[in-house]
Amino acid sequence: MSASAINDKGAGRAIAVRMDVTRRADNAAAVAATVDAFGMINVGLFNAGLNKPRFFMDIDEDNWDLIMNVNTKAMWLGMQETARQMIAQGKQDYPYKLINVGSIASRKPLVDVTVYCTSKYGCLALTHCGAVALSEHNITVNGYAPGVVVTPLWEQLDKDLVEIGFKQREGQAYDDIVRDALQIKRVSYPDDIVGTASFLASGDSDYMTGQMIHIDGGWCIQ
Repeated sequence: MSASAINDKGAGRAIAVRMDVTRRADNAAAVAATVDAFGMINVGLFNAGLNKPRFFMDIDEDNWDLIMNVNTKAMWLGMQETARQMIAQGKQDYPYKLINVGSIASRKPLVDVTVYCTSKYGCLALTHCGAVALSEHNITVNGYAPGVVVTPLWEQLDKDLVEIGFKQREGQAYDDIVRDALQIKRVSYPDDIVGTASFLASGDSDYMTGQMIHIDGGWCIQ
C-alpha cells in the first residue's frame, strides 16, 4: 500500500521518501525525514531486495555487485543509520526494533541463484551480529524469512528461470516447489507475511533478538 493510500484510507499516517538504498547519504536522509515527520523512530524494517538468476559458472561481477549491494549492503546501511538515530534518542522502557527480511535462500543452497543465496546468508549474519552489537543500546534485531511469495520479484524470477534454461515454462518453478519442497501445498502471498512482521514490530516480541523466523510453508525442513 502506498503512503498516499494509507493516508487516504485513514489507516495511519505515512510518508514516502525517494532513495537509493545502496547509498549511505540516502539512508541517512530517509531517517531524518522520518524523524521530521514523526518525531522519533522505534522500528526499522529492511526489505529492499532483488534477484537475477545465474548458474554458478555464469556469475559475473555485475551480477554479483547488483544483488549484493541491494540485498546486503543496503540492509547494513539501513540498520546502521537507523540504529544511530535510536541510540541518539536514548534508552526507553521497551526496546527499539530492527527487522530484517531474509529468505529461505539463507538455509537452502539453490544452484540457480547462488548470489542471491549469498546475499541472504549475509542478511542472516547481519541479524545475528547486529543483535549482539546493539543489545547494549536496548535495540533488538530479528527477521523473517519467506519462501515463495507471489510478488513482482517472483513473477520476474519465474520468467528469468525460463530464460536461463532452468525451467521449461513460466509457472513451472511454482509448481515444482509446491510439489517437491513445501509441506503446505501452495505458494504464499503478502497477507501470509503480515502477521509475523507485525509481531516482530510489537511488544509481544520484546524478549526476542537474533532470530530469523521462517514463513516458508515448511520448505526449510526438507
